[in-house]
Amino acid sequence: MSTAIEGRSRGGKHRRRSALRAMAGRLTWGLGDQAVSSLTNFAVGLYVARSLGAAAFGVFSLAWVTYGLVINISRGLGTDPLMVRFSGVATDLWRGATARAAGTALAVGLATGVVSVLAGIAIGGQVGLAFVGLGLVLPFLMVQDAWRFAFFAAGQGHKAFLNDVVWGVALAPAMLLAAKNGSVLGFVLGWGLSGGVAAIFGCFQAGILPRPSGVAGWLRDHRDLGMRYLVENVSLSGASQLRAYGLGGIAGLAAVGTVRGAELLEGPFQAVLMGLSLVTVAEAARVLRRSPRRLPLFCLVLGTGQALAALCWGLALLFALPEVVGVHLLGSVWPMAKALILPATVSVMGASFSTGAASGLRALGLARRSVRVQVSASVLYLTGGLVGAVFGGALGSAWGVAIATTTSSAIWWAQLRAGMREHTLSTDEMRTS
Repeated sequence: MSTAIEGRSRGGKHRRRSALRAMAGRLTWGLGDQAVSSLTNFAVGLYVARSLGAAAFGVFSLAWVTYGLVINISRGLGTDPLMVRFSGVATDLWRGATARAAGTALAVGLATGVVSVLAGIAIGGQVGLAFVGLGLVLPFLMVQDAWRFAFFAAGQGHKAFLNDVVWGVALAPAMLLAAKNGSVLGFVLGWGLSGGVAAIFGCFQAGILPRPSGVAGWLRDHRDLGMRYLVENVSLSGASQLRAYGLGGIAGLAAVGTVRGAELLEGPFQAVLMGLSLVTVAEAARVLRRSPRRLPLFCLVLGTGQALAALCWGLALLFALPEVVGVHLLGSVWPMAKALILPATVSVMGASFSTGAASGLRALGLARRSVRVQVSASVLYLTGGLVGAVFGGALGSAWGVAIATTTSSAIWWAQLRAGMREHTLSTDEMRTS
């Protein structure tokens, strides 16, 4: 009898160790993939900043934040529901869902691309050309992003990593050609078309083509999550976009370039933060299925660890980065961007702590709660950024955002606690009935 009990105990411990090793492997690939993605974006930003100067870099940054808005539309409608409902499922289910999710991403890219081109023609000038170029490459960029999330949903992070490596390799000659052209349009096209190379490569990796004919069915089947995630994602990236536009109108395009320069300095750490975000929802969903009571601890460890890492990175930038290196990295943008490091670090710490709670809410499938808190957080972000800009330009905007982001983290955690109570009551009711 005791032998049987000991055997079951050893078997349980072995399964837990295997699960932890598997989770560590998936997290490692997430970090590796985002390291490649974010560091290439970091390199692009630095190269453009040095090549074009603060004002033209501000124009490039407006196109960049608009891309961020579109990619969040695509994720909300396509890959966020895929991550929640098709992580770790049978291969046939994953293939069918991925084809429709990627088709949704392609449709979003085409629709927003047309809007961007028309807006660019209407605006004219250097800003207009940047938006025309962005519209031409958006379909490629949306499909490439969809493959990354699909591979992580399937537990195949190594494929996402390889896909971003391909983009990075294609990006190098594209940036050199863009530098010879010397325009914002050239840099936007070089960055986007090299992403198209990775998007096409992803089709071969997955053995699947995006299925635009399945978009209507996908949106209908997942409208309970998709529409809420759309509002949640767009409120976040839309606030960032409106802040950039508002800052440009209040303090000038150079201020936009300065803020973007400070964000670039946080880029290597953002690689860690975003890399974890690729897999944390799927991992939180697995924790929830195995042991719901462990989900809050998982989220707390995740959020606290990221916030502490953000603090260490910010302190390193403040006290260990030599002046000559800063000038080499950002050129004329460096002196102004340096003053924004402290508020930028506080902002990233707040966002890092929030992501732990956000992953838990996503895993619980409580889109109603997550969209509510995200809209509130976005309103705080935009208000803080614009009010700060009025009183203190780029620096005031950075501190306004830092205060807003820190406040929002408390709201996220309050909603996670409420969500856990709701989930527990719902589970108890199902058991008694």
